[in-house]
Amino acid sequence: IVSEILRLNEDPNVQGLALDLPESLYSSKVLNAVKPEKDVDGLSSVNLGHLVHGDVYDCLVPPTVCAVMELLQDIGGKKVLLVGARRAEGAALQSVLRREGATVLSCHWRAPQLQSELRLADAVVFGSRKPDDVPVSWVKPGATIIHCAPDLLSEKHNYGQQNNPAAEKTVGSLAVAMRMQNMVKNMERWIQSQQYRKWDLHCLKLQPLSPVPSDIEISRAQSPKAVDVLAKEIGLLADEIEIYGQTKAKVRLSLLERLKDQPDGKYVLVAGITPTPLGEGKSTVTVGLVQALTAHLNINSFACLRQPSQGPTFGVKGGAAGGGYAQVIPMEEFNLHLTGDIHAITAANNLLAAAIDARILHENTQSDKSLYNRLVPVVNGVRGFSAIQLARLRRLGINKTDPETLTEEEISKFVRLDIDPSTITWQRVVDTNDRFLRKVTVGQANTEKGFVRQAQFDIAVASEIMAILALTTSLQDMKERLGRMVVANDQKGEPVTAEDLGVTGALAVLMKDAIKPTLMQTLEGTPVFVHAGPFANIAHGNSSVLADKIALKLVGEKGFVVTEAGFGADIGMEKFFNIKCRASGLVPSVVVLVATVRALKMHGGGPNVTAGAPLKKEYTEENLQLVADGCCNLQKQIQITQLFGVPVVVALNVFKTDSPAEVDLVCKIAKESGAFDAVPCNHWSAGGRGAVKLAQAVEKAANQKNSFKYLYSLELPIAEKIRIIAQKVYGAQDIELSPVAQSQVDRYTRQGFGNLPICMAKTHLSLSHQPERKGVPTGFILPISDVRASIGAGFIYPLVGTMSTMPGLPTRPCFYDIDLDPITEQVKGLF
Repeated sequence: IVSEILRLNEDPNVQGLALDLPESLYSSKVLNAVKPEKDVDGLSSVNLGHLVHGDVYDCLVPPTVCAVMELLQDIGGKKVLLVGARRAEGAALQSVLRREGATVLSCHWRAPQLQSELRLADAVVFGSRKPDDVPVSWVKPGATIIHCAPDLLSEKHNYGQQNNPAAEKTVGSLAVAMRMQNMVKNMERWIQSQQYRKWDLHCLKLQPLSPVPSDIEISRAQSPKAVDVLAKEIGLLADEIEIYGQTKAKVRLSLLERLKDQPDGKYVLVAGITPTPLGEGKSTVTVGLVQALTAHLNINSFACLRQPSQGPTFGVKGGAAGGGYAQVIPMEEFNLHLTGDIHAITAANNLLAAAIDARILHENTQSDKSLYNRLVPVVNGVRGFSAIQLARLRRLGINKTDPETLTEEEISKFVRLDIDPSTITWQRVVDTNDRFLRKVTVGQANTEKGFVRQAQFDIAVASEIMAILALTTSLQDMKERLGRMVVANDQKGEPVTAEDLGVTGALAVLMKDAIKPTLMQTLEGTPVFVHAGPFANIAHGNSSVLADKIALKLVGEKGFVVTEAGFGADIGMEKFFNIKCRASGLVPSVVVLVATVRALKMHGGGPNVTAGAPLKKEYTEENLQLVADGCCNLQKQIQITQLFGVPVVVALNVFKTDSPAEVDLVCKIAKESGAFDAVPCNHWSAGGRGAVKLAQAVEKAANQKNSFKYLYSLELPIAEKIRIIAQKVYGAQDIELSPVAQSQVDRYTRQGFGNLPICMAKTHLSLSHQPERKGVPTGFILPISDVRASIGAGFIYPLVGTMSTMPGLPTRPCFYDIDLDPITEQVKGLF
């Protein structure tokens, strides 16, 4: 019985459970197995606890108790005796009767004082069948007798009126009706629970210190809320989250169906000017902004961030949870493993890579008949196609379902993919910076029978599967995108896909949990989604569409969802608009453009900035001329934003070495150049309080007229789309396609992929293709060395120069400082 109850508890189509069991089975174990929210009999300990404490709204009164109260009129001041009542029902009845002003006594059938108590009671409730040796004549004349034995709920017995001085009543049909009423109430409560709920968020207090401690010290000093508490505060239902430890939870996509009629909130993108190698703090601005909106202005807001790769965490870059007093916590969980999404991508990616090489080997070493017998084996005397094999037959124009009816020619077409090894574009991946995997040779063992080829490893976040995860809109959409991934060409030059290899379903299985966004929180207890982390050069560098869509529903119509685009606005923002917004159908409300005095000085002609090296004095002393000269890059990025018709607010990320005059100058130039507003921010040292003015500016800008538009039509030729981006965004004079690039453009156009958006793979350190050219370069020809495609993700990516998809470790990697305390199990050295 308990097993069946537990099964029904988890059935989303069952909103209430009523128990009709033999008396001997009504144990607390059985009653408490029922989920309190599905307990229409109201007999679980949780329901009874609410009832006893007077929390009537949070519980259902047991049907028998409701029926007794209906039958007992004007009970205040009278004496009621309960005889033989079950423990749970008796406790509920006593509680309700006392609340109505009655004096209540309870005893069992064999109690020595039973006869005397019956003589004194104004009303008697028999909770179980009356023994024959207890005559009704013991009851006080004129008293009311109510029979509510469990079998009377089903009306298996009917006491009726008897010839005695007491008035006897049975709960019978009335208790059944009350149970039905409880079912209706329970369904009403369930329907209400499915509606959008106003947030009841309790923010965490911050006490910023000066000087600002390390990121991990700040993270450790704050005690995060339990993630189930956070989920409830923002209106998530208990069955919509899957908890990972104390501070992380996956959120199920079913929420989108539940809140499909809920209007979206405002959609804010955080981008940046062309950065220094140190980065200019887009993540800290994103986190600081939502902390300010929610913890200080009481406006619902959600941050949607990318999951960082573990490679750079142990390499040179460190973590990516924000920083200072504007970060996601716990930062070590954010930066290490999280909920295993990258590991799922690695497994799926490498399964597909293994399938490609194995298929080539088997086709090279077997006849058509042998291949067919192994691909479509006889099982228990029957040979049958799998669903994915039937789909392949249909694509080949073979409309047959019986394996025995294929001709030799059809069998050959079916079993042979004829992959051209020289065209394989699918690489294996690992989430570690390992430069020695940039070029490898596979197939050297004798068992691979001489099939040797050169290959490479990419870092896991460079996998097309990561880009698909970031752009998909549903489980079905993800499965279709995975199937469309082109891994090579055949000997005739036609694309070979994951669907052709028969691996689509298996990839979807490996990715079924990774598709759910991960819920975490900021230092001030405001909600954050961490989901997907595609490369910002060969992919689009934005967090997931699904995280944004779920967050936009949760914040409500007046709330804000703030997400971040990788690199500068010329790369990350352009891809956000032209690729991500096309996939999602969402329209951004505001762009926050992050700038620093440091980066502007570099663009004004300051000396090189190198990661790990001390900054030159030009960056630590006031120099208004350098700042003014470098603002040309800020002005250009504002103009790029205006190409898309979206209001822009400049957020100046202030450092302690910035002078007030430098800060004022940047804000003045930004506003003169078309920014809606420009605001200095101190969230790194002060938390959300340091970004309140930015939050107010963003709120005002979101109410401005928005004339969002894409930069180009998808119908244009591939080369023309590349040219529009190069000229309008980067400021190039023109583009130049290498013969290899032109050949690929022609091939993709012929294969039917010409209508995809463009994802430029270019250095992020300059508007041009030359990292050393700062400010706003002009008059350059943008060289396109190669053009590749991520067909499943849905974009063409031209390579501007060479792009490394596998970082290397520096001489002194971050791992020298990372350690584990064996006593406390705390991680040390992350930053």
